[in-house]
Amino acid sequence: MTDNTDLRNLRALAREHAETLRAGALDLDRDPRLAASLADGRLPWRQLMGLPAEYNPDPFTVHGRAFYLDSCSEQVIVYEELARVDAAAALALPGPAMSGFVVSHLGDQAQRERYYSLLASTATWTFFGMTEPARGSDPAAMTTALREDETGGLVLDGVKRFIGNGTRATIGVVFARRSPGPLGINAVLLETDRPGFTAVPLDTLGLRGLQLSELRMDQVPVADVDLLGRRSGTRQGMWAATRTFNRFRPVVSSLALGVAQAAYDYVLEHRPAARERLEDLAGRLHGTRALILAAAESADHDPGDGTLASAAKIRATALAEESTTTAVRLLGPGARFEHPMLDKWFRDARGFEYMEGTANIQRLTLAQGYLQGRLTDVRAVRAA
Repeated sequence: MTDNTDLRNLRALAREHAETLRAGALDLDRDPRLAASLADGRLPWRQLMGLPAEYNPDPFTVHGRAFYLDSCSEQVIVYEELARVDAAAALALPGPAMSGFVVSHLGDQAQRERYYSLLASTATWTFFGMTEPARGSDPAAMTTALREDETGGLVLDGVKRFIGNGTRATIGVVFARRSPGPLGINAVLLETDRPGFTAVPLDTLGLRGLQLSELRMDQVPVADVDLLGRRSGTRQGMWAATRTFNRFRPVVSSLALGVAQAAYDYVLEHRPAARERLEDLAGRLHGTRALILAAAESADHDPGDGTLASAAKIRATALAEESTTTAVRLLGPGARFEHPMLDKWFRDARGFEYMEGTANIQRLTLAQGYLQGRLTDVRAVRAA
């Protein structure tokens, strides 16, 4: 577990770097294609990517302590601070993100080298292809298929939608059904320059810099070396997907918390007389931050248990919507026109509900965790 002093030092460094996003936040919101400029030297993107130590010779170093940002506990600190300026820019940074977790847990050495050596060499965006039109992330309803063609080779057919960074990605992971049953879903490591693969940007109201996309696959060729977890009988696609969602829900929660904190700070800056009216909100911001850190520690300890991750996402997502709504109300009629950054935070806050599962899904996970005694287990982990 990372020392609290180390985390405070990391937070201070992240806050310093986050300020470099402010000048371009509204431009990125208007034109997501500007995400490439995030890697032009304004931000230390190589250090923010979360590369494993063997691929990152130059990590963040604070007072002699190296931070590789490949743990959930470190990522929630950094992403909250980035989101206090621009959550969309934080999500639009190059790096492994969710697909990297799948490659790390299912990939063999050659696959890991193929993936991470590319990311370490140049600014590389990745994608995580799970969600489908009208079906969401329900594995039982998944229609994207991995099948044999007439030559006996494997091909991918299907559509994935609401995929972050899809149009700018170079490599990523696609989930597809190869056979019936829970073990019939495979994770495929795929470069986006293959024949039959296209990506189309989608118009969104918030988090525009993320450039949500639709991925279309029409007989995309797949080789055996592309299949992640091919040497495991039980660690297949859905095993990895579930653990990935659990692992990244605290990160989404930290992004929502950053937006909530940004709106709160903005009101205090422009309406300092409102401080007393915001006391309750200030307390819940503090409490949610503690919950997210506990969820991150739990995810680092056991990504198979999503109990606290779901609790954190429920709380943080609702808080982002409430904080931005409160800010708009307190700043009066026309606030969203007069305060463009506040308008952006207001729109962005509505997007977190749909990332890594809606609130209803999180409540089911939380209820299952409670009934199975996992909340007690989590407290024991933290005490240790």
